Amino acid sequence: MTTMYEATATAWGGREGRVSSSDDRLDLNLSIPAGMGGDDGPGTNPEQMFAAGYAACFHSALKAVARSRKLDVSESAVSVSVAVTGGMAEGIDLAVTIEAHLPGLDPEAAQSLLDTAHQTCPYSRATRGNVQSQLRLVTDED
Repeated sequence: MTTMYEATATAWGGREGRVSSSDDRLDLNLSIPAGMGGDDGPGTNPEQMFAAGYAACFHSALKAVARSRKLDVSESAVSVSVAVTGGMAEGIDLAVTIEAHLPGLDPEAAQSLLDTAHQTCPYSRATRGNVQSQLRLVTDED
């Protein structure tokens, strides 16, 4: 398999430390959210970084599918929520909700785009069967 691109990041101090990429484009302080027993400090956390990466990747997949179908999604947006579920006794897992707003498309075409993007997005492919995921089409009424 040919590698198209590879990113490397290093963390120091775990959830209460710092993370940076090997090219120094990413250099962030980390804090533990209050909901996980932390001080809710000013830093980001792994779930926020995962949600941001997933949202960007999924939106790119959605735009590629739309382009192949000659559909205009120039006003679209994708949000990804990442939840930490479970506990120490039963094990800690992640759950993901992917929400897409696709104005100007009929609901059936929009849902089809969403479903196909979920089949092609590298994050979706990597987490399939390992992370509970939910797809949701957001409308102007939401």
